[in-house]
Amino acid sequence: MKLSSSPLSIIRFLNFSSPLIISPLSFNFPKTTFTHFPNFSIHTTTSPAITAEESQLARPKPPPHLPWLIVGLGNPGKKYNATRHNVGFEMVDAIAESEGISINNVNFKALLGRGFIGNVPVMLAKPQTFMNSSGESVGSIVSYYKIPLKQVLVVYDDLDLPSAKLRLLPKGGHGGHNGMRSIIDHLKGSCDFPRLRIGIGRPPGKMDAVNFVLRPFNKQEREELEFTFERGIEAVRILVLEGFDKSATFVNSTKAMEQLG
Repeated sequence: MKLSSSPLSIIRFLNFSSPLIISPLSFNFPKTTFTHFPNFSIHTTTSPAITAEESQLARPKPPPHLPWLIVGLGNPGKKYNATRHNVGFEMVDAIAESEGISINNVNFKALLGRGFIGNVPVMLAKPQTFMNSSGESVGSIVSYYKIPLKQVLVVYDDLDLPSAKLRLLPKGGHGGHNGMRSIIDHLKGSCDFPRLRIGIGRPPGKMDAVNFVLRPFNKQEREELEFTFERGIEAVRILVLEGFDKSATFVNSTKAMEQLG
């Protein structure tokens, strides 16, 4: 039997003894067509409306920011306050004050402070093991919190840089610095973590280096150092929020070095 191709003929041919389910997309019928057939029920399929809230929930959430561990090296006790070997402590204190972070917890053989730089979580640490055993503290913190080494910044004094100069490096050896030597040893020999070096200059004449690093800065050096701390704070903010490359450009550029010269 040859069927007419008209919509009405197709519907008459169908068995209407049971409800008919038709999708609006099945035939290109005018909207008024279905009102002409009162003797059978029509169930249309429509997609449920998605609210704006459901749409937001359906989107994948961005990954959370990884925490940063910022470690300043130094020796504990009033005897060593404001000495050259303790500029790492002072830099971390300056960061804490700038970002409103309290360093008032004691754990992992260190003074600790937790907070944020921008929207990035950070932990500030000042190991209390004395300089030459700093790795005992740093290694424990890194291991416990599973912090990636690329997110561990160590700040320390450097005899090989002129006083108040800054240098940011992505990795490297200990360079004869016993605190860094200890940290590398306790990180299973890995040197793959960034470090911010603060120059303290070379000892004058034949002065022993050990005695020199335990001496305080003179008035002029202290004034220069305060400016260094300001730049160090900005360098750390750039590092945490924008990445290593931008921070290294800020710290290590010739212009930045000349401003301190």
